[in-house]
Formats: sequence, C-alpha cells, structure tokens
Amino acid sequence: MTSGDDTTPDATRRTVLLATGAAGAAALVAGCGEYGEEGNGGGKKDSGATSEPAPPGEAAGSAPARPELARTGDIPVGGGAIIKDEQIVVTQPRANEFKAFSSICPHQGCAVSAVSDGTIHCACHGSRFRITDGSVAAGPATQPLSAEPITVAGESITRG
Repeated sequence: MTSGDDTTPDATRRTVLLATGAAGAAALVAGCGEYGEEGNGGGKKDSGATSEPAPPGEAAGSAPARPELARTGDIPVGGGAIIKDEQIVVTQPRANEFKAFSSICPHQGCAVSAVSDGTIHCACHGSRFRITDGSVAAGPATQPLSAEPITVAGESITRG
C-alpha cells in the first residue's frame, strides 16, 4: 500500500477522526444558540417575561421586593453591622446617615470581621477602613472597600 492510499490504517483513522470531529463541531454549534432560544418554538429570543401571575400583594410587572438587609435600629451610630450572607457592611457614620460597602477586603479577599471605633476591621492582616466612605485607614490594603447601593425606607435597609 502507498501512503496516498485511503485504505491504509492511518488514512482510515484520519477519516474517522475528521468525520467525528466535523459532526461533533456541527452538534456543538447547533447547541450554542443564543440564551433563551431553546424550547420557545420559534427561534426567537426569550424576553425574560413569564406568564406566571404576580405573587399576592405584588402588582404584575413590578420588581420583586428586595430582602431586608437590616433595620435602622440595628446599626449603631458611629458603627455598623456585617451582614455575612450578603457580603455587605452597613454603617451609620452619623445619625440617620447609612452607608454600605462590600465586606470583602481588597487586600487578600478575606471577609471583614468587626466594626468599631469608626472603622471596619479585617482580622486577616489588620487592614482598617473608614465607616464614612470605605477608604483605607490602615494597611496593608491599598484600595478602599467598594461602595454598595442601599435604600433606606422607614426602618428598613435593602440593597439598591
């Protein structure tokens, strides 16, 4: 047999691999449509809207209620509270002034551990951040805690 003969074991193996590779690639491309296309019957993009009714007490089309992070009375003036599950720190630098920051230290990614004496403390390496704006009060961190948007409505503090 010659090297150009398609019946050699190498040629047959190459043909099978190429055919399998082409079929696999075609299947992969076919399965990689835009998000929301699968199963909506027309190949149109899914708008994200559902036909489910709104939960009781919520108007159709309205945004779902945000979970409460804390109550205003739970945040001491001149201090703050760490909401571990939400990875957020809510502070009250002055009466009725609330701020929020990520609870993840930008130095090495540790979770901050306490709020006292006007600063947010990271126990991993000793960084401290001001409760007023999240800026660095003591290193080794060189970047501030990122600000997080919150809404205060009555006694309730929520994200956003």
